[in-house]
Amino acid sequence: KCDYFVREIEKNDACTLKVKQCYLGDVGCVVWDAAIVLAKYLETKQFYEPSSRVNVWADRRVLELGAGTGAVGLMAAALGAHVTVTDLEDLQTLLRLNIQENKALIDSGSITAKVLKWGEDVSDFLPPPHYILMADCIYYEQSIVPLVESLKLLSGPETCIICCYEQRTEGINPKVERQFFEVTTNLYFICEEVPADKQDPEFSSPDIHILHIRRNV
Repeated sequence: KCDYFVREIEKNDACTLKVKQCYLGDVGCVVWDAAIVLAKYLETKQFYEPSSRVNVWADRRVLELGAGTGAVGLMAAALGAHVTVTDLEDLQTLLRLNIQENKALIDSGSITAKVLKWGEDVSDFLPPPHYILMADCIYYEQSIVPLVESLKLLSGPETCIICCYEQRTEGINPKVERQFFEVTTNLYFICEEVPADKQDPEFSSPDIHILHIRRNV
């Protein structure tokens, strides 16, 4: 049996996303700090400023990879995007539960959960989305090549990949991060780091980085 506990993420309009986490083992079952930083970044005024009628997310197709609890995708859907949150089969129950729990906050947007295993067929997720979101997906050496393969297959010339990760200094983490950037910043992609002043002033941290990655066209 899984014991759930809730992490609340307050939106700028004072509504609160309630994201269930799970004590049952694996990495996907909790809301990592990078997911909070990325979720709050989606609300910053370059994307979303209701008083000026700015909403980059309205009607955009968004795909979240390695969604875990679905926190980031839920924020995008609450801001008006049409979101597909993806992860492995064993996380689908948690994703669907969190979608159900936050239905009241999703008005003009939409959200569904699907299985996507990196490196495998992506035809169900095409045409390419406008945005691909990833929070803390760079930690497992064996997954780097299939992850980058999926990013290549999923992204079109207009797709912006927003990748948020916590820089970790212990163990194999620095090597895995280096591998990811070696593979992505080749001729295929262009990476640009988001400066701290473009991030949420409260929900940001010097060791959590946000990158915009685009196809080199």
